[in-house]
Amino acid sequence: MNLVETILNQQNGAAVRQIESQFGLEPGQSRAALAALVPALAVGLQRNAQSAGGLQDLLGALSSGRHEQYVEDPTTLELPETIEDGNGILSHVFGNKDVSRQVASRAAAQTGLGADLLKRMLPMVATLVMGTLARRTSQQGVPTAGGAGGGLMGLLGGVLDQNRDGSMVDDVIGILGRTLGR
Repeated sequence: MNLVETILNQQNGAAVRQIESQFGLEPGQSRAALAALVPALAVGLQRNAQSAGGLQDLLGALSSGRHEQYVEDPTTLELPETIEDGNGILSHVFGNKDVSRQVASRAAAQTGLGADLLKRMLPMVATLVMGTLARRTSQQGVPTAGGAGGGLMGLLGGVLDQNRDGSMVDDVIGILGRTLGR
């Protein structure tokens, strides 16, 4: 199961329902928003994990025990500290607010939802991604940099290989191009 599907199915879809309730979305809209936002976050996480010391930093963040709460109790998604944590994640993953804005704009073009709505949703989605990865880490032990078959990179790679051709390279180039406007 890839990262988007995992988020959609956690706690019988409780996080998705929380997002729908908080933003007044229909089920199809929330799923489309997650399907548009999660791959961009996965690209950023994977890029960071592949940098010097990045994988160790990510594993340290995942093992802190704090992120898992977002998938265990989705009502925490509406708390101001969740948004603050999500903005911190976005800052680390994307480097600056301009990239977050571009991600929201690209997702708006894909989903038909407003960029402002998606910009407000992005910190929550970031916490859900980290919570999902933290949960996987605690359930399966410390993830490795393994390929499509397992580990952290395998989980991220599953969402990045959108056309399921066994290679995420073409998909990552397309996502980065759309995200960065190139």
